[in-house]
Amino acid sequence: VQLQASGGGLVQAGDSLRLSCAASGRTFSRYVMGWFRQAPGKEREFVAAITWNGGSTLYRDSVKGRFTISRDNAKNTVYLQMSSLKPEDTAVYYCSASTRLYHSGSYYPIDYDYWGQGTQVTVSS
Repeated sequence: VQLQASGGGLVQAGDSLRLSCAASGRTFSRYVMGWFRQAPGKEREFVAAITWNGGSTLYRDSVKGRFTISRDNAKNTVYLQMSSLKPEDTAVYYCSASTRLYHSGSYYPIDYDYWGQGTQVTVSS
């Protein structure tokens, strides 16, 4: 499985941005998909996850109400809609896929098997 993240950029605080992650392979619809981020000098942290049919989503507390994860299995793509962006959201954002999770996502990177290359999101104050 190959994951290609896109949609990052430089925005101002309060703006919105939508990240996309296109996946190769015919089994995309079976995977739990996640978004993580990593700021300079910090560990990679969980942002959001979505189950194979979109029936369950999971968010870190600091993005709840501002970020929305969704997926289109027909397009093999998962999205992260980000609104009311803050400077502390600045990071490289990575999409990930898990072949082992099913009923819900996970906060832990070790539970994900495939990773995209990352896309930079910079929020200026």
